[in-house]
Amino acid sequence: MPTLLLLRHAKSSWKDAGLEDHERPLNTRGRRDAPRVGELLAELDLVPGVVIGSTATRVRETVRAMVDRAGFGGEPVFDESLYQAAPDRIVEVIRRHGAAKADRLMIVGHNPGIEDLVAHLTGEFHSMPTAALARIVLPIGTWNELRLESSGRLAGLWRPKELAG
Repeated sequence: MPTLLLLRHAKSSWKDAGLEDHERPLNTRGRRDAPRVGELLAELDLVPGVVIGSTATRVRETVRAMVDRAGFGGEPVFDESLYQAAPDRIVEVIRRHGAAKADRLMIVGHNPGIEDLVAHLTGEFHSMPTAALARIVLPIGTWNELRLESSGRLAGLWRPKELAG
């Protein structure tokens, strides 16, 4: 069964008030937490076959740090339509890029879309602070079959404070 990994980007910096939201980089905590997520993926043998992230700077930096530590062998995809995307848009992106034969696909994005998609797919609301990772097992054959109404099972939820440091 396909597994969807939903990762909220790591903590970003508000230090430079002149930057547009899309351009904000990670702060010190974010640069610490993103590699930890990669280590967790490697430890649990959950390295995705496909990684798709928003084009925001904080997401790109999260993805780069995470995939380096996870041992991800592919090339991440960055899709501008994931920036501040609602759940229906995230599902569209998954369907568009999900033709790959990967059993495990990861989306790296923003709240509230990530939290809301977890709730839609599992029927459970869970807080997704920065660098939180949810693992959802889905009863679909291919990514093209994914719908907001697909009833998945939350098979794991990790928040940065729970990760070894």
